[in-house]
Parts: sequence; C-alpha cells; structure tokens
Amino acid sequence: MFLDKEKIFEVVKANTLKVLPDLLADDVTLDKNLSDLGANSVDRVEVVIYSLEQLSLKVPTSELHGIRNLRALVDLLHRHALSK
Repeated sequence: MFLDKEKIFEVVKANTLKVLPDLLADDVTLDKNLSDLGANSVDRVEVVIYSLEQLSLKVPTSELHGIRNLRALVDLLHRHALSK
C-alpha cells in the first residue's frame, strides 16, 4: 500500500484523537505540536507508537528527537514509508 503524506496524517490525527479524546478533530493540524495540544510525554510516545504500528513502520528513536510539529512527524514517517 502506498502511503502518501495525507494518509499518514490521517493515521497520526486519528491516533492523536484516540490518545487525547477531549480534542476536536479540527484542533489537530499539521502545524500543531502534540505538547500544544495538551499531550504529555507519555501521550506523545503513544501517538507515535500507535502510528508506527498502524503504518507498519520502524523508525529509529534517535530520528524522533527534534520533531517540532505534526508536519515534521508526517514527513519523517513518509520518508521511512518510501524507503520500505
């Protein structure tokens, strides 16, 4: 299955809403970061792990450091999807 950035964002967004159920779907945009949305460190890890599992991707933990917003996360996951 080809994963474009839109599909990857849909997965990340769904998992963000799963972990942070009080959010409105419209609150989750590419330019937001998970901390701004109210996610603590455990929440952020859960969003990433759920998304990686759902997308069947493996990303080295070191590459996740420095991710500033959901766009950067989607870009990283997209790069790994292309190299699969």
